[in-house]
Amino acid sequence: MSSTKSCSNDIDHIETTPRKSSDNKQKTGDAALTILGDEPTRRDITPEESAGVLRKIDLWIMPVVLLVYFLQQLDKSSLSYTSVFGIVEETGLVGSQYSWLSSIVYVAQLVWQPVSSYLLVRFPIAKYLFFNVLMWGIVVACTSAATNFGGLLAGRFFLGIFEATVAPAFITITQMWWRRREQTMRLSMWMAMNGGTGMVGSLYLHAHSQWQIIFLFIGLLTVGLSPIVFFVLPDSPVKARFLSRDEKIIALERLRANNQGTESKVWKWDQVRELIIDPKTYLWFLLLFVCAAPSGGIGAFGPLIIQGFGFNQFTTILFNIPFNAFQVLITLFAAHLSTKLKLKWPVIFGLTIPPIAGSVALLCMGRGPGARNSLLVCYYVLSFFTGLQPMLYTWSAQNTAGHTKKICTTGVVFAAQCAGNIVGPLLYRTQDKPYYRRGLISNLICWAILALLTLVTAMYLAACNARHAAARVRAGKVGKLVDMSLEREPKGDAGGGTQQVAKGVRERDATNDQAFSDLTDMRNEDFIYVL
Repeated sequence: MSSTKSCSNDIDHIETTPRKSSDNKQKTGDAALTILGDEPTRRDITPEESAGVLRKIDLWIMPVVLLVYFLQQLDKSSLSYTSVFGIVEETGLVGSQYSWLSSIVYVAQLVWQPVSSYLLVRFPIAKYLFFNVLMWGIVVACTSAATNFGGLLAGRFFLGIFEATVAPAFITITQMWWRRREQTMRLSMWMAMNGGTGMVGSLYLHAHSQWQIIFLFIGLLTVGLSPIVFFVLPDSPVKARFLSRDEKIIALERLRANNQGTESKVWKWDQVRELIIDPKTYLWFLLLFVCAAPSGGIGAFGPLIIQGFGFNQFTTILFNIPFNAFQVLITLFAAHLSTKLKLKWPVIFGLTIPPIAGSVALLCMGRGPGARNSLLVCYYVLSFFTGLQPMLYTWSAQNTAGHTKKICTTGVVFAAQCAGNIVGPLLYRTQDKPYYRRGLISNLICWAILALLTLVTAMYLAACNARHAAARVRAGKVGKLVDMSLEREPKGDAGGGTQQVAKGVRERDATNDQAFSDLTDMRNEDFIYVL
């Protein structure tokens, strides 16, 4: 009841704010209006046209996104790889200094996130992304020259600054190119690069045992591939050179049922204020924090945990490959299941159970030579947690509208991830080997809290949907809707309207005439939250 009342009060407050007049829509509305205009008539599109444009978008956008995220994870994970090749001893790291080399990346990202969010609104997204990819590649290459903790710390700090824009930029790109049904799998695909990076990186490192060479090779590889972002990735569907004008219209009309628009280069402080009063903001922050803390700890100490089972450094690297392979499979399977169910919360809740069980097993088992295989299996069971972050990214992204609010929500989500990744490695200490009890107990608590918060968030979103349904009835619309942005495209409805359903009878498509007005999810009564 309290969740319903809170949602009701929030939406009532927002709905009293007068909306922009149609005369200002071209200036303050979505960039899509430069192509679609402000006319009430729309171009009808066939399923074949929609599928054709989707194929072109996938073939043009996804390879660049996958490549950049692969490089980012490879660069960020370079420290984890060097941990078993003597970087601690050769640079004289003591106490928690190694942990801080992992955490400082996220400290930098956390500090830079407000600036990065503003710049993502103001600058062309692809060009800004290219600059950051180029610069972090240079930073990683230069890190090979570091000889002590101070040099490594400086390099990792600037790496965090330049990598701060990647995940927020890609979430924004996913929102502006794909329908909500399609977003989950696309976002999960680029996040699955975490596992792909781990497999490729582990195989490469098996042949190279000098940590300086690792940093230099990975950094120069990033610098060499960065121009692809500049020349291939468009800033938005409106500016896509690989689409004709008619195909741009199809691409934009496909997004109408999302009620999320594409982008606007106008920074809107009223959307920032709404973000502050929206309870979802704090739920997303808490969810991502308790998700990221275990991820950050295991990401930094994973190879050391395996080494603690009694394996040598090269075997440790090889045994980390199946963990990363599981990560890819689990991430993609979770995305498929979520898309099929058209729900996020059951998948997220289910993904918390195996890591809870795995961490309990690791805490209870000994570390004798005879337990190696069992310990390794329990460690692999932890890999289910890797599917959580993509699900939470898509859950927050699909439940936010208004370009400034979308960017800022992504900033909040990413800030929570940074905070969790700062805390996570510090929960583990090198002197705790081989059991790492403090870290594993902390992870166990985080996953339990995440499971509970998932249920609370789903109930709150259901209450918000009920409130929007009531608002539609007051506006003379049908209250109960089926969100076609989450449905397969049926014949005759490739454009993706929201089907109105009253007493089980399917009526005409909803107009979704505010889809490109840059309204927030709370201001637009046609917006349907994804549970």
